[in-house]
Amino acid sequence: MAKVIVVVVVIVIMLMTCIATAAGPGKEKAAVVAAQKWLALIDADNYADSWNEAAGYFRAAVNQEKWEQSLQAVRTPLGKIISRKVKSKVYQTSVPGAPDGEYVIIQFQTSFQNKKSAIETVTPMLDKDGQWRLSGYFIK
Repeated sequence: MAKVIVVVVVIVIMLMTCIATAAGPGKEKAAVVAAQKWLALIDADNYADSWNEAAGYFRAAVNQEKWEQSLQAVRTPLGKIISRKVKSKVYQTSVPGAPDGEYVIIQFQTSFQNKKSAIETVTPMLDKDGQWRLSGYFIK
């Protein structure tokens, strides 16, 4: 009887893993599209709009004025974008320092006018309204 229970538990775990893995690619694609739209706001210097289009979690953590000041200090000096392509994307349900949810951590290989090689890490999350919205942005 114990062996049957163990086998059933193993099968359930395997099925859950398969379902989570299968859900990932479609969600990754949708998150990448959302990230690219959001990055277009940054590229056009629409920093206020980028804050407005971010996830509720992000807007609660970072006020709009500080966000705009941060982007002006960090992003503006890099100049216009030359190119950007997806380097990697990973679907996660847990990320450090944030509540459990659905996230896609996307890294873009990006070239700017004043920085030829950069990695932009953009983390969209599935927001309460069912839309993928930015919850994190980092340039290295």
